[in-house]
Amino acid sequence: MPMSDFDPVRIGVVSISDRASSGVYEDKGVPALQQWIARAVRNPVSWEARLIPDEQDVISATLRDLVDQAHCHLVLTTGGTGPAPRDVTPEATLAVADKVMPGFGEQMRQISLQFVPTAILSRQVAVIRGQALIINLPGQPKSIAETLEGLKDDQGRPVVHGIFAAVPYCIDLIGGPYIETDESVCKAFRPKSAVRAPKP
Repeated sequence: MPMSDFDPVRIGVVSISDRASSGVYEDKGVPALQQWIARAVRNPVSWEARLIPDEQDVISATLRDLVDQAHCHLVLTTGGTGPAPRDVTPEATLAVADKVMPGFGEQMRQISLQFVPTAILSRQVAVIRGQALIINLPGQPKSIAETLEGLKDDQGRPVVHGIFAAVPYCIDLIGGPYIETDESVCKAFRPKSAVRAPKP
């Protein structure tokens, strides 16, 4: 099916880091987010990318702008979700929320606990603002891919589901575009009644 047959999707990607935003080192968060989404999502994607410091007001303002002005359907953040004093991404995200979606954070920690016991220190949250889903992801590119994609066995079957499997249906429910995925990367789950028939 040609890409033109899929709904266009606007995605915001936000890397939150004092040092990367001030040029101390190269940001790896935004490229990691874009690379994984480019592999997983079959729809044409337009990107809104931001690199900002760990300032709560700046983070909240950026999220509001991406949803209210840029009209993103999905916003993914990376960084600033630990217990350190400058880690304020969850607080900034909750401040702009219409609804909190706790299952995303619970599942991300469940996935990361398969690798490191310090996963319980992660405070990622996910919220809905208007017709957009906002998700805080971990800061490391490897962890970003693991939490989005989940864990698979040697035959490629899911052992622990990644969070992105639930993202397309969530966006359906809040009135967004119909997101279709490459099942070899991440199979989106929808109830049978919500699956759209392929276009002829």
